[in-house]
Amino acid sequence: MPRPTVRVSLALVVAVVAVVACAGAGRGVPGAGQGAARVVLPEKPWPVKTREHVDLWLHGFAMVSDDNATPVPLFRRGYKDALTVEKNRRGLLTRLDESRAELAQGYKANRGYEAAQFFALYFGSLAELLQAGQIYLKVDGEGRKAETPEARAVIALFASAFPEKRDRAWLKLFLDGLLDEEEKFYHEYWLAEQRARGPALAAAEQVWLGVRPRLQPFLSGTKQPTGDLVLSLPLEGEGRTVKEGQSVVIATSYPATPAQGAEATYTFVHDAVATLAATQVADQTSPAQKRDGTADRMLSAASVRGGAMLLAAASADLVNGYARFYLQAAGRGDGGANPLGALERTFPIPDAVRDGMRRQIDILLGGI
Repeated sequence: MPRPTVRVSLALVVAVVAVVACAGAGRGVPGAGQGAARVVLPEKPWPVKTREHVDLWLHGFAMVSDDNATPVPLFRRGYKDALTVEKNRRGLLTRLDESRAELAQGYKANRGYEAAQFFALYFGSLAELLQAGQIYLKVDGEGRKAETPEARAVIALFASAFPEKRDRAWLKLFLDGLLDEEEKFYHEYWLAEQRARGPALAAAEQVWLGVRPRLQPFLSGTKQPTGDLVLSLPLEGEGRTVKEGQSVVIATSYPATPAQGAEATYTFVHDAVATLAATQVADQTSPAQKRDGTADRMLSAASVRGGAMLLAAASADLVNGYARFYLQAAGRGDGGANPLGALERTFPIPDAVRDGMRRQIDILLGGI
């Protein structure tokens, strides 16, 4: 998806979550007092992780949005319907369900809320995320009421997506719904999925460990030398990425079976190449095309095509699987005998954008 840019220092956000985690201790927030996030470079580049609060946050947005993004949906195709069926099977009704119509109406009317999908990646736990939101709501969005620079950073983060009073009312309704959803349904569901997907997680990690060293020159050259690869249940072809300096978090699809283990790598390369794709699209589009949405649509296609180019150069054995994955995510079948050709037809981009991305990928990979 065209990614809204959140101009907030991650260092300040990480500093304040230590405060909010302590403030939340004993207040009924799941995970409160369990410790703050730490900015620590991993022992090995790009470890594979799972994060319940990231999944819950994205789950909430998936449940209140009509995902009409084309050609690649923002969430796993059929996710909302599948989770609704599961909750109905269990006879569950949460505050998120009760307020879904109101939340969906507000979400549809305010495209700026899409930027908030990335917020969970800035925090280390649900406690920290919810307490940060409560800090923002407590001061009614007024940064001048913040007592510390850290609190001002959190307020600036939430204000980037929820600047007006009506937006803060939506955020409060959303946070209340998420908390109830977590307590009544999602925590148990998430744990069950982790148990069921254990073999798939191991397969995803095995594929990733084999590919990552060959991608490392590109990642280092695009200022993404290390970070976390977070498998996320609601996602499919469109990942979610936040960057701060040399540290990056990329949330990817979470394979359901070991046979689908490469899907996390597919989503990763799609997102990792997005900045390069954005540069090429910006260079090859006019101001009018940027205003009318043409550039955004081109960027979506260029990210898909760029991921295929990156894999072709670094791990060619995965390219056909990548093409089939994105064709299926777009609802276009599996491409038959020539999935890469079908991918090129489904995601057309100007030759200049294609050639510019390929040239930069070759340079960054250093001839690998």
